[in-house]
Amino acid sequence: MTLLAVERIKLFTTRSPWWCALITLVVTIGFAALVTGTTENIEFVTVGSAEFGYSFGLAVVMVLAALAVTTEYRFGTIRTTFQAVPHRGSALLAKTVVVALLALVIGEIAGFGSWGIANLLQPEADLALNTTAKWINVAGIGPVFALAAVVAVAVGILIRHSAGAISLLLIYNLAVEGLVPLIPSIGDDIHQWMPFNVAHKFVAGDGSSNGAMGGEAAGPPLSSSTLSPGWALAYFAGFAVIMLAIAISTAKKRDA
Repeated sequence: MTLLAVERIKLFTTRSPWWCALITLVVTIGFAALVTGTTENIEFVTVGSAEFGYSFGLAVVMVLAALAVTTEYRFGTIRTTFQAVPHRGSALLAKTVVVALLALVIGEIAGFGSWGIANLLQPEADLALNTTAKWINVAGIGPVFALAAVVAVAVGILIRHSAGAISLLLIYNLAVEGLVPLIPSIGDDIHQWMPFNVAHKFVAGDGSSNGAMGGEAAGPPLSSSTLSPGWALAYFAGFAVIMLAIAISTAKKRDA
């Protein structure tokens, strides 16, 4: 508990988490307002379309998580941390837990905030959370943000430089996975198992709550993953845990 308290204090005494959290909420909820508030066809206003902007907020959360680690390496405070806590794994794990919990809270606020603004702008739309899939569309954003934060922390530990870690995370999340299907013959098969594509399967499900896909104000494209939403979350969680284990193992073997 002491380590968690220390990491919480270190995280919240810097300005970047506050700014990243604010930007995440503005981007995610702002896209919800834009998508649902500008459509003239109420049939396209669904729970899925209200959460259209979560992937953009996800990118900002990953920046927040990476900076939580790389900033310490940049200013050398990580050395003080490791001197106070010789067991590096415990210190890094505590940092990861704190960052993941913050990302979880941000994700839940973003998810329900987007749903709330859609209800405010289109009160006559079918936005009731009356199925499991619709609840996951909204509440599932928090767990995905939290696990993505774990991945970002791991990348930050491995690279240790803010620019490098953030560039890698953003390029991979926003571009690399989207280009994989272009690989002849095997691209689609590989893409099914790409981690963020699988995470999107958890949030988007089978598209039953997204309305007419491809139409005005439709929800984000469906994932190509064949996993069920539950297994998709488990797969993404496993990927995050493996990444963190590799990062902590690497940190133990090299100089701070």
